[in-house]
Order: sequence, then C-alpha cells, then structure tokens
Amino acid sequence: MRHGKTLVLIAALFAGQVSAHGLWTEQRRGNIEVIYGHGAEDNAFKARKISGAWAYDASGKMIPVTVERLADHARLKPLKTPAVMAVALNNGMWTQTADKKWINEGRSKVPDAIEATQTFKYSLAIYQPGAKLPKLDQIKLLIVPEVDPLTVGPGNSLPVRVLLDGKPVAGVKLIGDYRSAPNTLSTETDKDGRAQVLVRNEGLNVIAAQVEVPVKDSPDVNSRGLFTSLTFLGEPHHE
Repeated sequence: MRHGKTLVLIAALFAGQVSAHGLWTEQRRGNIEVIYGHGAEDNAFKARKISGAWAYDASGKMIPVTVERLADHARLKPLKTPAVMAVALNNGMWTQTADKKWINEGRSKVPDAIEATQTFKYSLAIYQPGAKLPKLDQIKLLIVPEVDPLTVGPGNSLPVRVLLDGKPVAGVKLIGDYRSAPNTLSTETDKDGRAQVLVRNEGLNVIAAQVEVPVKDSPDVNSRGLFTSLTFLGEPHHE
C-alpha cells in the first residue's frame, strides 16, 4: 500500500518557524552530537525533546546507547563504536494563532487557532561500510539507502527509498545537501518511493526530506509534520 493524495508535501504550514529546523548528528571532539538547525545554523534546543536513540553494530545488532541531556543540546553515548545510529526528536504540538504566531500548545488551548501540527524529527547515520541496516520502525519517516552510501563517492548518485510509516511514499522532495543548501531541492521520489540523489560532499553528507500528513479526529492537531535526514561521509576519513 502506498501513501496517496492524503499526503501534503512541504505545505504552506511548513514555511513557518515551527518546521524551519532539521535534525542530524555530527561527530565532534570524539562525541556524537545531535544537531538541531537549518543549514549552517546549529541552534540550542531542549534535550528532553530527544524521544529515542538507537545504535547498531555492523551486523545490525543493537548496542546500548544513552542520551546525555546537556543544557542546550544532546549527546549520544553508545556503549561501543556504532556502525549505524538513529535518533528521534518529538518537537511537540504547535498551533498558529489568529495573529500568525506559533505557540508550543495544542489547538484546544488556543482560541481562534488557524493551524495546528505535531512535529517529529528523525535522523539516520551510517558510519561503517558494509553495515547491515536493521528494521527501523521507530523512524516514521525514513530515507533508506539502497546501496552502501559509503561506497558511492562524491559526484555519483545514491539510490534511496523513502518510507512513511514503513510504506514507500511517492512525491517526496529530497534535499541533497541540507547542511550547505537547505532550500535546494535535488529530486523527488517516484511511485515506488525511490529516487537518485547526487552525493555532493567528500565530508559529511546530509540528505533530508520533510512531509506533512493530515490527522483526523484529534482535538489538538490537524496534521503531523515529519522531518528526516540520512547522513554519511562521502569519502573515508584519513588521519
């Protein structure tokens, strides 16, 4: 079953500040840091909003991981070096008021609300070549590489498949270099949820997508907003 016309892609709602930020991870000073930002921006965020983190070895076996919740961001601390890492952030419910401001509440608490959404942000990082991807059902919007992204190389195309709630989704616009060109769309998924994305960087690549899905029968929100990223190095790191 594929998601059809009920999916609204990068709708006007997403032009608001509520969805202006993405999520990805970067290795800094020997730590895996969670980055909440837009392009080159690296913004402070409430670490309590990290709703889950999962680490795996090269065979797809889970590695215990803890989330270090710092004053202005979060750090992921797996028990041993991971081959694959995923993280999720629940940004909560956001409602647009009559004067076009966004507040972090459901619409049932906001008189004369215009729009209301609950936003979730996800990221998948692949660190080791040949890593086996486990099932990632906890990542509700997922960019799945169909070949090992660490073997593709800059200037070549990486085939990916985008899954929404575990199902392929058509018409999703992909940003090929979210970290450097967050407003530049690279390609769009076909009817089977597949697309080819150019690998742009020798260093960190952050491929991203976002969608908005209508929600029925909720007193607090009329949509679910999801952002996701896939990160990997374009070339092996050498000392």
